[in-house]
Amino acid sequence: MSLILTVLFAVLMPHLSFAQTRGTIQGKVVTGKNQPADNVSIGLEGTSYGSTTKSNGEFSFKAPAGSYTIIISYVGVQTVEVPVTVTANQVITVPAITVNASLSQLTEVNVIANRSNRFARKQSTDVGKIPLDNLENAQSYTTISRELLQEQQIFSVDEALRNSSGVQKLWDATTRAGDGGGYFSQRGFVTQISVRNGIAGIVSNSVDAVNVDKVEVIKGPSATLFGGAVTSFGGLINRVTKKPYDTFGAEIGQTIGSYNLNRTSLDLNTPIGSTVAFRLNTAYNYEGSFQNYGKTRTFAAAPSLSIKANDKLSFLFEAEMFFGRNSAKPFFFFYDSPKAMGVSKVSDLNIDYKQAYVNDDITMYSRNINYFAQANYKISDKFTSQTIFSSSNSFSNGHNPYFYLLTDETAVTLAESAGVTLPNPPGNNNYVFRNDQSTDHSKFGAIQIQENINGDFKIGSVRNRFVFGLDFQRQNSREIYYGNTYDFAPINDPAFNYGALNKTAADAIPPTAANSFPYIYKKNTYAAYLSDVINITDRLIASVGARVDRFENKGTYAIDGTQNSKPFTQTGFSPKLGLIYQPVKEAVSIFANYQNGFSNPDVYTDGAGNSAIPKIQNANQAEGGVKLALLNGKLNGTLSVYRIKVTNIIRSIPGSSFFGSVQDGTQTSKGFEAEFVANPVSAVNIVAGFSYNDSKFTAGDPDVLGLRPNTAGSPYLANLYISYRLPQSFVKGLGVGVGGNYASANKVINSVSQGSFELPSYTLLNASVYLDRPKYRFGLSGNNLTNKYYYTGYTTINPQRLRQFVLSASYKFK
Repeated sequence: MSLILTVLFAVLMPHLSFAQTRGTIQGKVVTGKNQPADNVSIGLEGTSYGSTTKSNGEFSFKAPAGSYTIIISYVGVQTVEVPVTVTANQVITVPAITVNASLSQLTEVNVIANRSNRFARKQSTDVGKIPLDNLENAQSYTTISRELLQEQQIFSVDEALRNSSGVQKLWDATTRAGDGGGYFSQRGFVTQISVRNGIAGIVSNSVDAVNVDKVEVIKGPSATLFGGAVTSFGGLINRVTKKPYDTFGAEIGQTIGSYNLNRTSLDLNTPIGSTVAFRLNTAYNYEGSFQNYGKTRTFAAAPSLSIKANDKLSFLFEAEMFFGRNSAKPFFFFYDSPKAMGVSKVSDLNIDYKQAYVNDDITMYSRNINYFAQANYKISDKFTSQTIFSSSNSFSNGHNPYFYLLTDETAVTLAESAGVTLPNPPGNNNYVFRNDQSTDHSKFGAIQIQENINGDFKIGSVRNRFVFGLDFQRQNSREIYYGNTYDFAPINDPAFNYGALNKTAADAIPPTAANSFPYIYKKNTYAAYLSDVINITDRLIASVGARVDRFENKGTYAIDGTQNSKPFTQTGFSPKLGLIYQPVKEAVSIFANYQNGFSNPDVYTDGAGNSAIPKIQNANQAEGGVKLALLNGKLNGTLSVYRIKVTNIIRSIPGSSFFGSVQDGTQTSKGFEAEFVANPVSAVNIVAGFSYNDSKFTAGDPDVLGLRPNTAGSPYLANLYISYRLPQSFVKGLGVGVGGNYASANKVINSVSQGSFELPSYTLLNASVYLDRPKYRFGLSGNNLTNKYYYTGYTTINPQRLRQFVLSASYKFK
């Protein structure tokens, strides 16, 4: 906090003294069809002062006293110039500015005041379920824009998260129905990409970004507005999709790269009459592996249709269809503990980094079909209604090999009991035990129906922006896993034929009921929530919210329909509070919040061997910090400190003859996060982040008491990307970017009984060069340029991709 106050004092002093000589310019920009022009840059000619319009087309920014010309310039249309005179300490309202261009043309904006921050997105509708500027929201969140993804040539949301502070990939997607998406650590807790436009949108594969406009990484427990089914105690990841617009436009792209990367994409938009617009985003993606075996084939199609019934009522219909057939990623688990094996780090093992250990014709098929429907109705000038329906459905079928690390003694014992011969003589833990966790026509479905009433009104002089919501969520799972044993293989032997374990060999070991692990259940949640953002003054903003959930667990079942656990119900309450003070209005916000998260665990077996109804797990966060939007938006940033305490964690009872558990665990997670999106000088844009997390078990199992959880990820994380676009007078649209990521060592096994096993720290370097013109775009990027051998893990050891080059080209039709 001392650091935050020091930085705050340093940046505020010049602005506090200068603010007295400035006035405010405000107004609105609309298109020729009188539609609000969202996210359009606007500036004063010959200066660096300017802003971007909000979703309603309005803009507001400060400038020194004097006479100026407001400039808006965009491709193919005559420049708009509006004279304005600024008076110190006064608000100047300019008449509505009409630009004779479509919303698609306005995305090509080229502002004379060319210090616009290309990667900054200031507003969000989903984070607070109320349209709020970042400086008005007491919660921390990161926004990753499609402009940044395009420049870095990133094609999945999983990879996009490298641009967010405090987020680290733990597992690549396994493609299994239900939980097969990638896993990430966030503030010391595990989370997945399971929210889309503020509601459930589960994808069990690596999430293709073909239809993504931006990604919002929402920090801290957020159950008050989103519930417990799709959030984690560390936060949530929300992807905001591209929407149809009112003119024709299309972009077709082709990408090739290392490891046989081949990607074809299409973004097509067309109006259908004057009130209907259709958009289709689609992509086919093929990629091999940096290892000797491995391949990924995916197809994504995301159609969307918008209908404006009248001035008050509009509809939006969207679908997502993701198909994949992928080889398994090599995950190494510990069969014997690191302590028993006498190892504590990856270099103690002899893993062959480029060996897949299995043939790539062993694949799993996955399918995700998601549907969304939304109706917006303007009740009055003060109130609006939003009705949302979401249906997420995932399916998977096929093999998913994985590998156990074990001692020679254990390998000999297991081989003898199975009547097989080990391929090599025992010596120095030189075996991997090859296994399979396949899925057999597994299905997972989730339905969400939500009604939101939004209001924006005043009580006296106090402005209120609130949302009242009703929410119904249903989860219906028929996920069936099968565990099979294949064989033993040497951990590193160039003469061994690892590819002999192929589809034919895997299919020869059919799944049986004896080795099945079904997850068959139904769960319902009925909820009501309320949140209000109150402008006590023009600088002091308070927020308050609460949620009540009625949770129904319908029980779990075996494949034959036998009930394994009985149904139960629970009622949960989740509050949230926030406070913001802006010492420099619309430039600096000092914020604090109290946030709550919760989870409804499944029935567990207690120490006496009886079924136990779980208590609700609760997470409570206290956070404080400062948000910045300085130098007319050229420097945006957030610095925060937080503390999260989770209670009622279920843990195993050591030595229990019934494999029993008890619900008495407590975990505390605290840390610091800083991130900046800056445009310090003309043509330079910077995205930077740093985070530190201290997470530990503070009550419960003596085996892990006081230790960092093995799923918390690396304590220190950092990300940086610097982009330079050459001045327009030289080669318009030519730019270069360089950046990378750092992660400190990560303990993926950490307990007294098992010992500690650590994945090494790593630093990755990436770069890109591009030429971006109104009609076409070329890009070349390099990832992991130093060819770093590095690992991620979620209690596992997962080798990651080596150096890769990507070349892409696209053409735009208008």
